[in-house]
Amino acid sequence: MRIPRLFHPDPIPLDEEFLLSHDAAHHVGTVLRLKANHPIVLFNGDGNEYSGQIIAVNRKQVHVEADACLAIGKESPLPLHLGQGVSKGDRMDWVLQKSVELGVTHITPVLTQRCAVKLDEKRWEKKLQQWQKIIIGACEQCGRNTLPTLHKPQVLSQWLATSTQATRLVLAPNATQPLAKTHYATHGYRILVGPEGGLTDQEIHQSLESGYVAAGLGPRILRTETAAISAISILQAIHGDL
Repeated sequence: MRIPRLFHPDPIPLDEEFLLSHDAAHHVGTVLRLKANHPIVLFNGDGNEYSGQIIAVNRKQVHVEADACLAIGKESPLPLHLGQGVSKGDRMDWVLQKSVELGVTHITPVLTQRCAVKLDEKRWEKKLQQWQKIIIGACEQCGRNTLPTLHKPQVLSQWLATSTQATRLVLAPNATQPLAKTHYATHGYRILVGPEGGLTDQEIHQSLESGYVAAGLGPRILRTETAAISAISILQAIHGDL
C-alpha cells in the first residue's frame, strides 16, 4: 500500500481531526482518489514527520487525524545556498526540483544581464508561488521534512553585496580551479550559477571583486541546469551526505 507524504502549511495537532489544505485535499481526493482509513504521512516544515490517516473525503474537503510525531532528520549537514540565474522554460523548475532533492538549503533566483525572463511585480509573485509548489512537491517526494527557503529574486549586485560567512563560489567555464578542490570553511557554500548563455565576463569579474572564487566543472560547457545540479552533487559528495 502506497502511503502518500503531504505538506500541511499549519501546525499539526495530534489525536484531533482537522482539514487538509486545499492543494493537499485536491491531491488526495481528486488525483489519488483515496478513501477513509487510508494511512498518510504529513509534514509542515518544522523538521518532524507525522503519521496519521484519512477520516473522511468529501467533494472539496479531506478530514484527517495525526496520531504520532516522529523526529526524522533528513537534512544535509552542509548548508548550501544556490544563487541561480533565472532561466526561461522549464529549466528553472528542473533546477529547483533537483536541487531540493539533493539537499540545498536556500535558493535565490538571480537576475543577470543574459536573463531572458522579464516580469512585472505581480507576475513575479505568481512565479514565486509556482516555484514554492515545486519545492513542496520535491520535499514530499524525497522525504525532507524541512522546506528550503526560497528568497525573492535579486539583481546580481544585491546577491553579491549580501554578507555571508559561507565559502563563496561562482561557476565559470574558464576557471583553472576545479570545484572539488575549492577551499571550504565551516559555514557551507554560497554558489552563483549563470542563466542560459552564462554570466558575462564583466559579471564574473564583478563576482571575483566581491570575494567570490571562480570554480570549474571540467573542460566541457554545461547547460545552466546541468551546472547547478553537478555543483551541488559534488559538494554534497565531498562535504555533505551523499
